[in-house]
Amino acid sequence: MEKTNDTRAIFFDVDDTLYDHLQPLKGALQEVLGLPDEFPYAEAYHRFRYYSDWLSAQEDLSAVPEPEAVERMRHRRFELTMAEFGLPLQSGQAEELQAQYLSRQFQIQPFRGAYELIRRLLAEGHTVGLITNGEGKHQQRKLEALDVFNLIPEERIFISGTLGYAKPDRRLFEHVSRQTGSDSDSSYYIGDSWRNDVVGAVDAGWKVIWFNHRGALPESEHQPHHVALSYEEVSRILTSELVQQ
Repeated sequence: MEKTNDTRAIFFDVDDTLYDHLQPLKGALQEVLGLPDEFPYAEAYHRFRYYSDWLSAQEDLSAVPEPEAVERMRHRRFELTMAEFGLPLQSGQAEELQAQYLSRQFQIQPFRGAYELIRRLLAEGHTVGLITNGEGKHQQRKLEALDVFNLIPEERIFISGTLGYAKPDRRLFEHVSRQTGSDSDSSYYIGDSWRNDVVGAVDAGWKVIWFNHRGALPESEHQPHHVALSYEEVSRILTSELVQQ
């Protein structure tokens, strides 16, 4: 597919970029452990995501993982996270937390301003899509809950579990470029995870907007091209970038 000089490929992450990923975790922790509203849920979420990514790398879950390995990672991340906050889990609580967390992942809404921005970019003729890590059917259910398929063509939605490699593997971004007829110089990626989104897209030569709405700290020497704390900022950055080119 040929691209005109004024169009760009603009892709978004899903978890905690398209929607608030903290809410399902907060609900699960309150339901199972009875934690108060004053508990530092944002800090816990950051560590939970860290352990999810770290354990996934340890278990090599980027390809087609064994279900037992996935469940082991899902339970262990709760154990490690809560231990950091002085709340060691009792027998069976990790499994209960995962079940509650999973049930809440399909009761989600997009961040304010996210879909408005995507609609504008589509109307301007840009190639807009999603790149997300996760098991194929699980991520698809989230996207259905978010009503994504009425917004973005399915052929522009790339899920690691259906492709055999996951962010931050640059091959995932290179695959997206090939499938959409884009090149790295004209491609943008918006994501919240330093390890997966910033590192992966920078290594692939894409322009990166780090959606750092939780105030996380960099984890390597990689340099995102921009940092945004809200979709208002993401929109402003993209408007400036796209006008200049």
